[in-house]
Amino acid sequence: MTESAVLGVDSSTQSCKVEIRDLTTGQLLGRGAAPHPPAFPPCSEQHPLEWVSALAAATRAALAACARTPVIRAVSVAAQCHGLVILDVHGNPLRAAKLWNDTTGAPALAGLADRIGVSAWVRRTGSVPTAAFTIAKLAWVADHEPEVLDRAAAIMLPHDYLTHWLTGRRVTDRSEASGTGYFDISTGQWITEYLELAAGERDWTAMLPTVLAPSEPAGTLRPAAADVLDLDGDVVVGPGGGDQHAAYLGLGLRDGDQYIGIGTSGVVATSSRAPVFDERGMVDGVADLTGGYLPLVSTLNAARVSDVAARLLGTDLPGLADLALAAGDTQGPVLVPFLDGERKPDRPDARGAFADLTSHTTREELARAFVEGPLLSLMSARDSLRACGVDVSGAATAVGGGTRSPATLQLLADLLDDEVTVLDADEATARGACIQAAAVATGRDVAGLVDLAKQWQPQERHRVSPRRTGRNLAALRARWAELAASDLLENGVRT
Repeated sequence: MTESAVLGVDSSTQSCKVEIRDLTTGQLLGRGAAPHPPAFPPCSEQHPLEWVSALAAATRAALAACARTPVIRAVSVAAQCHGLVILDVHGNPLRAAKLWNDTTGAPALAGLADRIGVSAWVRRTGSVPTAAFTIAKLAWVADHEPEVLDRAAAIMLPHDYLTHWLTGRRVTDRSEASGTGYFDISTGQWITEYLELAAGERDWTAMLPTVLAPSEPAGTLRPAAADVLDLDGDVVVGPGGGDQHAAYLGLGLRDGDQYIGIGTSGVVATSSRAPVFDERGMVDGVADLTGGYLPLVSTLNAARVSDVAARLLGTDLPGLADLALAAGDTQGPVLVPFLDGERKPDRPDARGAFADLTSHTTREELARAFVEGPLLSLMSARDSLRACGVDVSGAATAVGGGTRSPATLQLLADLLDDEVTVLDADEATARGACIQAAAVATGRDVAGLVDLAKQWQPQERHRVSPRRTGRNLAALRARWAELAASDLLENGVRT
């Protein structure tokens, strides 16, 4: 019997990953992946057609991995946030897309912040925009390539472009719109006056995509796109969303649950029904995929700090974990892991700092400090959410490559003084896109979308409980906060 299925897409900076899941049960039927061209700051760009090629290759690989060829009923795309895609009147990209980690728009953004006012900006968009936000990239294009904007018929984000390629429609969703710097998260309207300040007077309303509801169809698959993807039949396309937002949905988490991402960067987030406005700029009050909000804090230095530690200590990642877990109950040294500057807090020129080294400091204590430093950053991030009145009293779920380290999970549980759960979902973003696609295919409303996410929630892979140690973890956190706030970090490493 032919199975009805949905296809979820995770188009990240590094690659495109596709999952195919049974429409009724959510069972994984097949997955595929294809790389994107490498891109690095400060000028980080990829051509949108490269995303299409990767999507086609990943989709065909996922279909080939299925035991029986399924009938795809719906597709949804989640992708890297903030990037800028500019199209002409024929729907063709006018230039390569500027990605979230392109920092060339930072000077223009500083000028915009002075003109708009940080407080006013936060109160409308929910965030203090950084160079990652779309508006900074648009300002750069206006300053350096005004002829491109003169030919522009549409501006959109990476996920918007792929949805446009699938359907021919220019649409987006709240989660992605809220990361542009020109979307009012309370009214759900574009802020065209901010675009005028960034890039001059134009018919911005005609150039912006329509913002869809969480389970509102974006359209149906174009025959030309179906041919490229090797799909048949009447395929509906969902509104899609941002990658972190889709991952939260894919894990089946609800308001107050703690999403702790430990990948190349770090993330602490939860969902909320009320918007969040943090004028200090630590918390981004972005929208989620369920009609609510996903207040989050993103740090720059997370799992990759362990890569540096393993190199400096002459071991590998398993060896680093063994060393860190063998450190015992000593208070030990403290690491502020701003190795390449930091995003939250906004310390682009900061450097990492070790403190409290003594002649008795051991290799094991150094290893523990390397693993613990990024986790202390995430604990500070959670404090920022709480300071904004965000409920983070729910269960803690850790995701990302860093969860492969037993030391990372154990030290995180110790700092939280609570259990940490890892779910059986290596690709939560594509999984979340599948859930949205299934909700669209079956005509569910927002409540039905949330219920479906819970029904499809991954099984628990493992759970780690906190240890009772002789360390004063409150003093450790206070010491870390003192060091992290120090201006001396701008001057390099100190002991």
